Amino acid sequence: MATRTAILGWGSLLWEEGEEFDHWHKPWKEGGPSLNLEFSRASKKRLGALTLVIDAANGSPVQVAWCLSTRRNPDDAIADLRCREGTTLANIGRYFLATNAYQSTDKESSDAIAAWGKRNNIDVIVWTDLKSNFEEIVKQPYSVAAALTYIKTLPPEGKAMAAEYVWRAPEFVQTPLRAALQSEPWFSPPDAIQS
Repeated sequence: MATRTAILGWGSLLWEEGEEFDHWHKPWKEGGPSLNLEFSRASKKRLGALTLVIDAANGSPVQVAWCLSTRRNPDDAIADLRCREGTTLANIGRYFLATNAYQSTDKESSDAIAAWGKRNNIDVIVWTDLKSNFEEIVKQPYSVAAALTYIKTLPPEGKAMAAEYVWRAPEFVQTPLRAALQSEPWFSPPDAIQS
């Protein structure tokens, strides 16, 4: 019997084209496990914009999306996600349900992922497992107020990337920072900006 390998997603995996990665998985579906997410990682690639990560301390519960990998070998699915994210294998979470072997930075999340996998007859689950780096970058603990202040200090290109990332995040991702940003007059959705 083929191994059922699921990939979890909640950010740019769902809306940013990645032809090589997208070739190896089936369509995204809602109804994945509930994980604590927040826009609390400053991304170098996105010029300092805050991106979504599992954040046990500051995150809000979000039922994430998932899809099935078409790879026969789970290690290939792990490598696909690593390449798509441009990161190391250490930053790719995985859970092998048959042996309860896993790699994760957050035990509560990995427990929720395993329970969801068992209910859905999944054999292996993989996800991007980057941590919040807010305190390290901003030099103060994460809070919505601190995050708003930080975003306002970004150069115009970084602010634009921050706005795009938040507005393009799936509708099911609702967090305190997203709500605060979307109520700010300067934080307009891309299609509301007049040319």
